[in-house]
Amino acid sequence: MTAGVRGLVLDAEGRVLLVRHTYIHGWYLPGGGVERGETMLTSLRRELEEEVGVTLTGEARLAGLYANFREFKSDHVALYVVPHGAYSHEPRRSLEIAESGFFPPDALPEGVTPSTARRIAEAMLGHTPDELW
Repeated sequence: MTAGVRGLVLDAEGRVLLVRHTYIHGWYLPGGGVERGETMLTSLRRELEEEVGVTLTGEARLAGLYANFREFKSDHVALYVVPHGAYSHEPRRSLEIAESGFFPPDALPEGVTPSTARRIAEAMLGHTPDELW
């Protein structure tokens, strides 16, 4: 079984932070795989810092746990909501991130992945959560 984390990071205007990777098409919530010996929250902290320069200074709320059978036979992804005021942000360059930015939940960029759009709609617009990523 593999595990991953994604962070739904919000700014003061209620916009969500998205990333576009250098190695795959589309816009995603920042995050990645949980490494051996890490908790999900430790992994979230590491991935946010590495990918986009977000340092958690407060609570990240677990919003859901999803199965991701499209990618791997037994992959699960934890989604955390990181509200404005619970982090500091010093944008950084990363070899794996081509671009990042904050976007209104009702005006996401072209190319946002369907699963990313669904997670944002569930967490921010009140849509019914799904079990599958």
